[in-house]
Order: sequence, then C-alpha cells, then structure tokens
Amino acid sequence: MVPVSCPGHCTMLAVAILLGYGVTFSLGQNETEPIVLEGKCLVVCDSSPSSDGGVTSSLGISVRSGSAKVAFSAVRNTNHEPSEMSNKTMTIYFDQVLVNVGNRFDLSSSAFVAPRRGIYSFSFHVVKVYNRQTIQVSLIQNEHAVISAFAGDQDVTREAASNGVLLHMEGGDKVYLKLERGNLMGGWKYSTFSGFLVFPV
Repeated sequence: MVPVSCPGHCTMLAVAILLGYGVTFSLGQNETEPIVLEGKCLVVCDSSPSSDGGVTSSLGISVRSGSAKVAFSAVRNTNHEPSEMSNKTMTIYFDQVLVNVGNRFDLSSSAFVAPRRGIYSFSFHVVKVYNRQTIQVSLIQNEHAVISAFAGDQDVTREAASNGVLLHMEGGDKVYLKLERGNLMGGWKYSTFSGFLVFPV
C-alpha cells in the first residue's frame, strides 16, 4: 500500500489506471484522511475540492494538470520612467515579456493576476537614471504596498535597487510595480519583474 502523494499528469492516465488495475480504496474514520491506493499511483487524493485547475471526482481524487504551472518574466527595453503612460498612476510599465507560462502577466497593464490561491514568489530589479536623486519602487498587491526597494547614493548615477518576496494570494489578486519617486533607467533591459507560482494551497 502506498499513500497517494505522487503527482498526476492528466485525467486520462488516472482513469486508465483506475480501470486497468485492481484498485483498493481505504478510508479512515476521519474523512479528511487521504485515500490510499494499492498499485501504481499517478493521481493525488484530496478530500477537499480542487481549486487549482485539477479535476476532482466524488471520491476525492484530484488529478493535477500541467495548467497548474504559472511563471512570468518581463523587462523594460525602451524609455525612462515615469513616461507619458505612467505619469498618473506611476505604474512601472514593461514592454517585453521573456516568459509568460499560463499567460497571467498582462503586458498592456504590466500587472500579474493570480489564477488560483497559492504561494507566489516575486522579484524585481530597477536602475535609477540620475545621480543626486533617490528612487523608490514598491511591489503592490491589490492597491497595497507589500515591499519596497530604494537607491539613494547621491554620488552614483546608475545605482540599482532590488527586492523579492513570497506572497499568499487568492485567485484574481493583482500584483504590479509602482514608482514612488525618482526616475528609472530605460532601455538595455536594466529593469526586470518576475514571478511564479511556488505551489497552490
């Protein structure tokens, strides 16, 4: 008997195994305990409904699909910030996407929208334009600043600021970068913004 904790890849594989092999289900008195299968395992058993894009049967068998993968990385390739586009909201806009698995980063708004509840990792790196100036950038989740980074050496022209964080997000939560003060370097892909789903919860 093996606990069902190995990852599954598709509904068809799970159905084929359930139909093609002798399968024994064993439930504990506590309904929250996982179902145990006898034989080869390609499914994940969960007594709670699936909220991460998997398919859950009435027996609590949740088949996780490849659509659970979410990751993005964007860069600024042209123009300084603030630009004409960002003068009102001070959102930092990105003009090139390097990775967008799951298609959850919207280039036009330069915001990431979480597809499901989970733990997400985010990081950013920006470079200021002028010396004798301070830049400050905040990572915003649903209109609230979560973390910030600044660079304020008055004698350095091209100074960088970076930060990263793990966030618990609900499906539909939005994350973007906001320029609180200063001017960011445009061109040459100095400024970056990346994130990915660590695991669903």
